[in-house]
Formats: sequence, C-alpha cells, structure tokens
Amino acid sequence: MTSQPPKAPPLYPKTHLLAASGIAALLSLALLVFPSSEVEAKRTTLILEPESPAEQLTQDQDTAELVQAANEANPSPFAQIEQQDETPVATVKTEEPKAPNHREVVVAKGDTLSTLFEKVGLPAASVHEILASDKQAKQFSQLKHGQKLEFEMNPDGQLNNLHSQVSDLETISLSKTAKGYTFRRVTAQPVVRSAYVHGVITSSLSASGQRAGLPHSMTMDMAKVFGYDIDFAQDIHPGDQFEVIYEQKVINGKTVGTGNILSARFTNRGKTYTAVRYTNKQGNSNYYTAEGNSMRKAFIRTPVDFARISSRFSSGRKHPILNKIRAHKGVDYAAPRGTPIKATGDGKVLLAGRRGGYGNTVIIQHGNTYRTLYGHMQGFAKGVKTGGAVKQGQVIGYIGTTGLSTGPHLHYEFQVNGVHVDPLGQKLPMADPIAKAERTRFMQQSQPLMARMNQEKATLLASSKR
Repeated sequence: MTSQPPKAPPLYPKTHLLAASGIAALLSLALLVFPSSEVEAKRTTLILEPESPAEQLTQDQDTAELVQAANEANPSPFAQIEQQDETPVATVKTEEPKAPNHREVVVAKGDTLSTLFEKVGLPAASVHEILASDKQAKQFSQLKHGQKLEFEMNPDGQLNNLHSQVSDLETISLSKTAKGYTFRRVTAQPVVRSAYVHGVITSSLSASGQRAGLPHSMTMDMAKVFGYDIDFAQDIHPGDQFEVIYEQKVINGKTVGTGNILSARFTNRGKTYTAVRYTNKQGNSNYYTAEGNSMRKAFIRTPVDFARISSRFSSGRKHPILNKIRAHKGVDYAAPRGTPIKATGDGKVLLAGRRGGYGNTVIIQHGNTYRTLYGHMQGFAKGVKTGGAVKQGQVIGYIGTTGLSTGPHLHYEFQVNGVHVDPLGQKLPMADPIAKAERTRFMQQSQPLMARMNQEKATLLASSKR
C-alpha cells in the first residue's frame, strides 16, 4: 500500500483571513464616506464663490436635498456626522427700504405744469386747484427748459410738497397745509468777493473781454464807465488794454453772479483812463478818476454801443437818396435793426414822433445850451413821449430805417446854442468832482484799489516772462 504525501499547511490561518477581510471592508467604507482633501477643497471653493446670491441659495438647497437623500438611503452614522459638521454658507435676505414717495421731472420742450403732473401720476385737473391756493404759486407755471421739479406725495398719492430751484440763488416750494398750499421762496445769500481781470484788445472789446474771463455784462458796464472819454465805436485799436476789479458772488465755491465794477483802468492809444466807484455819505454811487474827478460828463460820447460809423459830420456830403450835395449835420451809426439807442444826456423831450426825412425822431433839450436829435428810429422806447424827461443812458428808441434812409442806422445831431457841431469833436462839459468833505474817505478807498491793480498786473507780467 502506497502512502499519500502529506498536505502543505495553509499560508495564512483562517482567523487572519477573516480579520483582513473585515479591515478591507472598513477601509472601502471610509474612502466612500470621507473624500480626499483635493475633492473637498474644490467643493468648498464652489460653495464660497457662487456666481450670484440667487445661484448660491439654489446650490445650498440642492446640496441639502442630496445629503438628506443619501442619509435616508444609507443611515450611516458617518454620513450623519458629515452633514452635522458641514458649515453651509447662508444667504441672508434683507428687505430693501421702501422708496419714499418722491418723484423728479426735468422740464422738456413743450412741457406744461399739467403734463408734468401727469408724468408723476397726479391728475392734471389738480393743477388749477394748487395754483389758485396761493397768489405767488403761479410762478411754478413759468417753466424753463431744463428746470427740475421735485414732487413729494403722501401714501394716498396726493401732493404734499412741490419744490424747484429756479436759479443758483433761489428756490421755490409749495407745501400742503390744512387750508390748501402755501408758497415759499428761499433766496441764498452769496459771499461777495472781488475778482481781477486783465485783457488786451486783439479784435473787438466784447471778444477780448470774453477771452480774459470778464462776463459780458461787466464788459458792457466797463464801456459805460469809460463812455464819456472813449468812443467804443471808433476809438478801439488792437493793443489797447483793460483791467477790472469787480464784485463776484459765490456760493459753495461756485460763481453765481456779479456785482459792481469797483475800479477799472483802460489804456487807449497809449493814454490811460482810470475809474473808481465811490458811494458818498448820502448813498449815491458814481465813478471818479483816481484823483477824485468825475468820470461822468454832461454827455456820453455815443448813443449806440459798439456801432459802426457809416457817415461823419460834413458840410459837403452827397445825399444817398436825394442825389445832391447836402450838408450832413450829424453822425450816422450803422447797427442791426432794433439795436437800443440811448439819450446822451439828461433833458426834456421836445419831440417823440415823425419829422420829415428823419422819420421817427426824438429831440432832447439839455438845459439852455445843448440839444440832441436822434433820427430814423424803428420805434420809441416805452415811456418816451413829447414833454417827458429822460436820464443820461436811458434807452429812448431802436435803430430803424424810417424816413429818407437806405439801411438801418441812427442819425445823431448835436447842437450848441442852436448851432450844429460835430459830436465826435465836441469837447464835453464836466460834472462835479468829489466834494471836499468826502475827499479823505474817497482816497482811503481809491488808493488800495489802485495798489491792488498795480500788484496784480506786475504778477501777470512776471509770470508771462517765465
């Protein structure tokens, strides 16, 4: 009998194999439940950086639903711990504060107060009621293009307040009361400071003033101040210079207007004229030279600002319509139709009406010695009539072509004791200088202004040489 070879003993005891199987199962479960650090980092990044709050909220809800479903399918204590340790990013809903019952509209072309009321949801019929509640409320109907209106309504949709800023200095409002609406106007008080400008004439006075930064109204005022000595229609030349110190009105650093010219200097053809504004103890303001002589003469040089002289005083001019030699006893100023004409001195109106070839004419008697005539007017200014009085610089009519005239212009005559003289060559009588009792006070104002102009000009010249 042949014997069988003995069996090899097992490599691992049975108990060891059972233990290893159990450990492998536990490791597989752990890998399934606990993701790697890389996967965890990616997931966390996606949760913390959503594209929008709405997407974040949806993503959080989806994540919660998936975890809940997994827990229900496999109620593992490890999965429950994962859900509990998760720190979700919460999206907090904050309610926006309710917008006040405030509406704003900007006046456009063709708008009326009724159309603006309709734009903000107010019945157009209420406009009459609101405007009738206060006499001054009608100012809200005087709308300007670009003007902004602000409406405040109560919860019932009725108007509580209407507010508008009509200028840099002025605001108006209507507020609802038990008796209707009350109108209110608020005028801001600007800070008044002085400003200095210097300019050189290259073409026209107006263009040079604008280039220097001088407001147009100030340029016109300067021409009036020096209008007794300088004929701005014919005397201005390139290279003439001007300096002005004037009042500037400022609110919150913004210039909102101008006041008076405090002092000015104008160099014309090498000759310098200086003017200083002075208000005497009686409250009357006038301009004087730096030495105290009056800038105001009995007559101003020209009755029309910035006009062109089309015909001069002559004893042998050929009349353009009558076509024969006829003395031209005045000066013609050509300007656009409707240009204002000013009285060159105080006086009594002898005529405001038609006068032969002169057409519409004004004749003014200045005391016993002087008389001026203004012909070919388009029409007369309001209040100018025969027998009335006019002041120097007052507008008395407008440039036209009435009578024997070939184009719009003013024919201006100047008589001394009944004799026609050339108004461009006539030496004008002077007005009174500063009173002796006021001279010291005047010089206390004049000298600092002159010193400032000298300093400002020196600074400008120094900076231009750098």
